[in-house]
Amino acid sequence: MSTSNAINVTIWHEYRHERTHKVVADLYPQGMHQAIAEGLRQHDRGGEFIIRIATLDEPEHGLPPAVLDATDVLIWWGHAAHGEVRDEVVERVVRRVWDGMGLIVLHSGHFSKPFKRLMGTDCALRWREANDKERLWVVNPAHPIAQGLPDYFELDAEEMYGEFFGVPQPDELVLISWFTGGEVFRSGCCWHRGMGKVFYFRPGHETYPTYFNPLVRQVIANGVRWAAPTRVASFTRDVSRPSKPLEDLGISELTKDPSLHGR
Repeated sequence: MSTSNAINVTIWHEYRHERTHKVVADLYPQGMHQAIAEGLRQHDRGGEFIIRIATLDEPEHGLPPAVLDATDVLIWWGHAAHGEVRDEVVERVVRRVWDGMGLIVLHSGHFSKPFKRLMGTDCALRWREANDKERLWVVNPAHPIAQGLPDYFELDAEEMYGEFFGVPQPDELVLISWFTGGEVFRSGCCWHRGMGKVFYFRPGHETYPTYFNPLVRQVIANGVRWAAPTRVASFTRDVSRPSKPLEDLGISELTKDPSLHGR
C-alpha cells in the first residue's frame, strides 16, 4: 500500500473486443482502459492518482505480486475471457483485497472470477442488448461515491441489466438504474471484505461510449477515492499460527502445543 497521499490505481482490462470488433475499436481506438484512465486524470486533484495499465495477455495477466502489492485500488473490466484468468492470479487479487486493496468491478466484470470469489454467489442477472436508455438514480446522496452527482443522470443507450442480481445484500447501495424496458437494477453497490472495499458499478458495455460520459467518469473517480485503503500502518494478515496473549493467562505448556489443536 502506498505511504504517500497518492492513490496507486491499476486498471485491469481484458482488451480483446477492441482488437476483434470494429464497432468497439472505432469507439475506443486506444482501448477502454485508456478511456477509463483519461477519466481519472480529468478528476485528478494535483497528482492524486498514479495510474498503471494491466491486460489479460501480459505475463501473469499484468498482475504479478509486485504490481498488486503496489496497488491501492484495482479497477477490473472483463467480459468474454473470464475463464482465461488463471486461478493463482485470482487468489492473489482476493488476498490483496482481504489485506486492504480496494477493488472496483465494472459492468460485465460481475461474472469475473475475483468478484464471484469475493461475493461467494453466482452473481447472475437478467440482460438485454437493445439500446435501452438507462436512468441512474442516486439513492444515497451522502455517500462519498455520490459526491458531485445530480439526483439522477441518463445514458442514451446501454445494455440492460435487470434484477434479480445474485449478489449478497450490499453493505451500502449508492445507485439504482431504470431502463426503458421497465427493468431496475442495483447499479452502484459497496461491500467490505476483510480490510478491503469492493465497489460494483454497472454501466460500460463495450459497444457504447459510456466511459466518455463525464458523470460515469465522476462515479469511477469517486469510487477510487472511497475504495482506497485508509489505514497507512502496515497490517499483516496471518491466521496460520496461534495467537500469543498480551497478558499472562496462566495457560499450561500442554495447552500451548499447537499440535493438540489439529494444526
